[in-house]
Order: sequence, then C-alpha cells, then structure tokens
Amino acid sequence: MAEDVSATDLIGLSEAEATTRLRVEGYNELPSPERRTPIRIVLEVLREPMLALLLCGGLIYLLLGDLQEALLLLAFGAMSIVITIVQETRTERVLEALRDLTSPRALVIRDGVRRRIAGREVVRGDLIILGDGDRVPADAVLLDGHDLQVDESLLTGESVPVRKEVVETDALAEHRPGGDDQPFVYSGSLVVRGEGCARVTATGQRSEIGKIGVSLRTLQAEPPRLQRQTAKLVQLCFLGGAAVSIVAVVLYGMLRGDWLQASLGGVAIGMSMLPEECGVVFTVVMAMGAWRISKVRVLTRRAAAIETLGSATVLCTDKTGTLTLNEMSVVELRRLDGSRTRLTSLNRDCAKPEFSDIARYGVLASSPQPLDPMERALHALAGDVWKENSGQDAHWQLVRTYGLRPELLAMTQIWRSPLAEEYVVAAKGAPEAIAGLCRLSGTDQESMRDAVGLMAKQGLRVLGVAAAVHEGSPLPSSQQAFAFRFLGLVGLADPLRSSVPAAVRECRSAGIRVTMITGDYPVTAAAIANQAGLDVHDVITGEQLKLMDDLQLAERARRVNVFARVLPEQKLRIVQAMKQNSEIVAMTGDGVNDAPSLKAAHIGIAMGGRGTDVAREASSMVLLDDDFGAIISAIRLGRRVYDNLRKAMAFIFAVHVPIAGLALLPLVFGLPLILSPVHIAFLELIIDPICSLVFEAEREERDIMARPPRRADSPLFTWALVSWSVLQGALIFALVAVLFIFALYAGMPSDEARALAFFALVGSIVGLVLVNRSFSSSFLSAFFRPNPALAVILVSIAGVLGTALLWPPASSLFQFGPLHSDDLMIALGPGVAMLVVLELLKPLWGPRLRS
Repeated sequence: MAEDVSATDLIGLSEAEATTRLRVEGYNELPSPERRTPIRIVLEVLREPMLALLLCGGLIYLLLGDLQEALLLLAFGAMSIVITIVQETRTERVLEALRDLTSPRALVIRDGVRRRIAGREVVRGDLIILGDGDRVPADAVLLDGHDLQVDESLLTGESVPVRKEVVETDALAEHRPGGDDQPFVYSGSLVVRGEGCARVTATGQRSEIGKIGVSLRTLQAEPPRLQRQTAKLVQLCFLGGAAVSIVAVVLYGMLRGDWLQASLGGVAIGMSMLPEECGVVFTVVMAMGAWRISKVRVLTRRAAAIETLGSATVLCTDKTGTLTLNEMSVVELRRLDGSRTRLTSLNRDCAKPEFSDIARYGVLASSPQPLDPMERALHALAGDVWKENSGQDAHWQLVRTYGLRPELLAMTQIWRSPLAEEYVVAAKGAPEAIAGLCRLSGTDQESMRDAVGLMAKQGLRVLGVAAAVHEGSPLPSSQQAFAFRFLGLVGLADPLRSSVPAAVRECRSAGIRVTMITGDYPVTAAAIANQAGLDVHDVITGEQLKLMDDLQLAERARRVNVFARVLPEQKLRIVQAMKQNSEIVAMTGDGVNDAPSLKAAHIGIAMGGRGTDVAREASSMVLLDDDFGAIISAIRLGRRVYDNLRKAMAFIFAVHVPIAGLALLPLVFGLPLILSPVHIAFLELIIDPICSLVFEAEREERDIMARPPRRADSPLFTWALVSWSVLQGALIFALVAVLFIFALYAGMPSDEARALAFFALVGSIVGLVLVNRSFSSSFLSAFFRPNPALAVILVSIAGVLGTALLWPPASSLFQFGPLHSDDLMIALGPGVAMLVVLELLKPLWGPRLRS
C-alpha cells in the first residue's frame, strides 16, 4: 500500500501549466455536437418518399382547383414536417445533457492554494479536493482519502456506493468504474461520505462518461421499419399508377381521337391509384397513438416507436431504478440465535426488544444527516417503527466518529446523553469486521457466517451491528479498545417494484422475453431476477463477456436472461448481439451508462422520474412515473396501432382497386366516363377520414396479448393481406361495373347510370369498412363495438350524398341524373352482396391476416 499524502503538502499545477494544458487538450466537456439547422432538417424530411408523395398529392389537387382537399393534404404534410423538426431538435440535446453533467464546480489546488473553478476548466494533472455531496468533475486517481465512498450508479448501475482506497496504481493500470477498494474516481459520480484528494487523469471525452458521449455521437438511432416499408410500397404504387395512366391516355387518344377526354381520364386514373392516404394514415395513427399512450403516463418522443414496441421480442431492462426502486431499504433483521424478522409495511416485529436494539444502534452508527443509501434506509426504519427511541436519541451529542479503514471495514460513533455520564458506542460494518470487534467465539463466528451466506443468496447487502458502553475519558484511539457486544445482522436490498412480477408474466404470455442487464453483482442480480419472475438458467458476467467474440455472444444471448457486472459498452454489445439474432429489442434504463444501449436499441425506454437527462434524451419513450408496468400498456397499444394500421392499409389498397378499375373501364371499352377528377376528389374526402380516424379508433382484438410478436422481417403487407385487399377490391369493381353496364344496356341515361354506379361504389366502400374493422370477428360483432368516429363519418357521408343528388348545383357538378327510391335500393345491392361474400370468406382468411 502506498504511503498516504496529505493534501496540505501538495502544491498542484501552476496557473501557467493549467492554462497551457487547457489550450492544448481543450475544456473538460464533451465537444459541441454538429447541430443541424431547421432548414437542413426540412430538406432531409422532404426526401422521404411518403411525405414527398403527400405534398405532391396536395399540389395535384391544387392544380385541379380542389382547394379544400389540397389544403388538407398540405396541412398534414406541414404537420409532419413540424413534428419531425421538433423531434430531431430534441434528439440533438443528448450531448448537451452530458456536457452539463460533466461540468460541475470543482475545488482544486493550484500554486499551493485551494480555489473553486468551473468544472470545464479542470485539466489533466490538477489536484481536486472531494467532500460529501461533491460531484466528481473528472476522472482521477486518489492520493489521500478518509472514509471515502462514491456513488457510481450513473456509470455502473450499482445501487450501493463503493469504497475508495489509496493503493499502488501500477497494478491497476486497466481500471473501470465499480468495485470496492480502488483508488480511482470518475467524472459524474457523487461523493456520499468522507473526503479525499485526487489527481486528474482524464478530462472531457477521454473520461469514462466522455467515452459514452463519443459512442452516442457515432450511434444512429434505429429507423422505424414500418415507415421504411410503407414508403417503399407507396413509391411502387406511385410508379405503377403513373405508368397505367400514361398507357390509358395514349390508348384512348389513339383509338378515340379525343385527347382532352383521354387526358381527363388519365388524370382520374392517376389520382385513383395514388395512395396519398398512406401518409395521412401513418401521421394520424402515430400521433393519436402517442396521445393515447400519454394517458398512461408514457411520453413518446418518436411516434413510430409505439408501433415498433408492439413488435418487440426482447425487453432488456436495467435493474437499479427500473426493476427496483433505487432506494435501499431494510428487509431483514437476524440474530445469532437464528431468530429473524422479514420487514414489510404490515410487519412491525422489529419493534420488539430483541430486534429494536439492532435497528437503534444501526442508526446511532450512521451519520445524522446521511447521504449513503444504506444509512438512509436505517434512518427510515427508525422513523417507521421506532419513533419513541429515535426521539430520545435526537438530544444526544455526537462526540467522535471512527471511520472505515481498509484494515477494518467498520465505523463506530460515540454518543453522549445529557442525562448520563457514560458514552454510548455504536458500530456497524462488514459482518466479519464487527465479529472481530466483538471477539466472537469460533462457534458464534461460524453461525454468523452461515447467516450471512443465507442472506447473501437472497441478494441482500449485510451489515453487522454492535454496541458498547464507555465510561471515563479520554476516548481510545482505536475502535478495537471498546468492549463490544454483537447485536445482530441487518439485511438491506433495493426492493423490487410491486408492478414488475405481473408485468413480466404478461410479457411472457405475449411471447416477449425479459432480460436483465445490470452493473450489479451476480448474486444480487439473480435474486432480483427470480423475484421478478425471469427465467434464470444462467448468469453471464462482464468478465466472461470480455472473452467472447460477437458470434459467441450472439449465441449465448439467445438463452441467457441475466447479465451482471456489465460495463456500458458491454450493454451496447449485448443489444447489438440480440439485434444480430433478428430480435426486436426494447431497452429500458435510467443512468448515463444506459444511454448508448438505449439509443442503439429499436426502442429505448427511459425512466422519467429517476432517469438522467442523458438517458431520457437518448430514448424514444419515457416512463413519466417510472412504472415498469406501464411498458405493458405501451406494448398493448403498440400492437393495437399496428393492427389498426394494417386494417387501414388493407382498406386503402382495396378501395383503390375498384376506383382505378372504374376509371379505366370506360377508356378501354368506349363507355361514358364513370369517374372524373371531381368524383375522385370526393371519394378521397370519404376515404381519408375513414382510414385515418375510423380505423385508428378501433378497439384492440381479443387475442392481442396472447399472440407472439410478429417476425422481425415481417412486411407490413404480407401476401395474405395483399390477396385479401385485391380480392375485396376486385369483387367491388366487378359488382359495380356489372351494375353500370346493365343500367346502360337497359336504356338508362348515362348521367343516371353514373349516379347509380357512384352510389353503389360508396355503399360498397361503407361495407368494406365494416368488413375490415376486425380480421377475427364478424362485422356484426364489430358493428356493436363502439366507435364514435365511424358513426360521425357514416352520417356525414349520407348527408353529402343526399346533397349531391338533390341539390341541382351539386348534381350538375357531379353530372348526376335523378335517381328514384328503387334505384337507391338497387345501388345498395353490390355493397350487401360484397359484405356477405367476404364475411363467409373471413373465417378461412382471418388467421393468415393476423399472422
């Protein structure tokens, strides 16, 4: 062990040296990220084919003079741009949050004088003075320390502070956060006890927290798979529609010689095959999904993440602050005779005399105003079940404290009562150290070790507690001089959140594997995992993980659900290994050490209450109440969003088949036009709100959390869904086309036949809605399922159709002739026939549609 160096004997750097190093090595902060301007973000957004198509559709309607539809589409496009700019701007703040965390105020020694400077001005080689409550400004090696304990949970996930000790550094050239009795302190960690002097070894991006920041800069957030699939599909439809329109115009113009009519027909076909509703649907469904999930206190920073979460196959979770409360509490008191009590909110056995002394002297051996989480737990226990004695001791005077030393891991505090001459001595610490202070016999020490082993297997942190009485003065110079008696053991744990076991069970029923990735010790991790209900067959530690290559890790990651003593970059490796296994990975966390893996996962979920700014900014979702159970609500909603999106997309492509067919039919066979651009624009006014509002508001399917997640490579449109859409559209086209041709051959004027076919088409579209409300239930059962948006849309459609038929200016615009009541009944025929046929086919097709 190296000889301790007093801070008073150190001079530190000179101001000139510090200034030179600051100029050469830069400030003690992460470099400013290259920020994108709003104009640059807009240009990047406009390159998205789906959004570009949405805006192009609005421009087409604007050129055709349909101002209302044009403004509607352009408004949705502008809304999408604004939302994207806001989201992109928020993600740019990830590194800024890290920079704020790494630049606290610092007390340094320069030219032999202590001075407080901005943390960003600390340089390599500076001497920093650390005390209770200080945030460590940079990575450093300890030169002198007294009972120094540091909370490194931001970097490691450990829920308990670690001891720091001055030792030879040559043997510890390779060091990382975590573990007791090391001489290194790290930027961003918090001193909870003691004091020390350290020499700075790394600043800025060279520090451990800086390395995390650098990895965040190099990582790209996982782009939404569904958005990519939709954009590609829409692009193909756009190209196909353009080709068909050109062929139809040329064909009609050459055969009929009427190029104006051919052009109008071509525009109608192009509009009929332009699925611009896809952009509207995607924007509305995701925005409404974000609103719905916010009601269960989950903030969605990237709306597309909701849908992706619904397809998650693996949920990787941190332990501290995620599965647990990140608050140590006393859960067990145990005596040498084997008697013990487990503490719950309803259990007050520790108020009994045989246990109350353990609790009382545990508090007396703690700091009066504790920062250490274990000492705070002891104080909380005293406040809950032992108020009368704690009130008496509040008047006692703390005379002296004997701190932890490397050779004796115990601390002792001496108290004096104003009513007595004797001193009350209380000690707590490592059970072996307390046993030594009490001079326990071999038999008692064996009993104590057995008890400690049983408690450790439960993942408990164990402290021994002892008491003594001292008369006279002066006080001895060492703790060993007191005549201690052993009182018992205190078991502490970071308790599991009450909602976690039920959430894990529901994840399992939904086919989602829950995996714990923590920086804590294997025994503690396994104990918490068992309490949570995880399948704990094996535990992989960070040391074992170091020896694995990426292929070996990917293979082990298929089966192992608990990873312990894991470093930040190893968390990232685990997430990437699971992605290599074609898993859809959701990652939860709250610390700086979780930020890289949160950003790399398909869905990053941060804790909003206890989570750091860095974790929140790196994530796509935030649990505002830190409720792990809320993840299940988000998964349920994500699956509902995806189901409803598929229903809407199936409806969109099904409805465009008869529209395109009826626009093309007259051009090929020389019949009067059925659909002109104004008819297409009107139909779009019907289609847009139906597919965006009605389907978005649909309730979840009964089996939504009983089916496994969809495959990672599963496309939005499977062959079953495409076939189902084409079948529905072809059936409507055939029925309406036969009705139109029959009406013409029966001598009905072309304007009346056009009105008849148009009403039949609208009625069939309504039937199409009823069929597609559910892939598993009949339209009758779905019909009685409340959907206020559907009722409003149906009433609106009926009102608009009535106006178009009865109001002469509207009839003239649509080129409709008068229809009688028997004609309207005939117009309902195709819709009813289509509904019956598709409902008979749904039991055969439904299972494939839901897969």
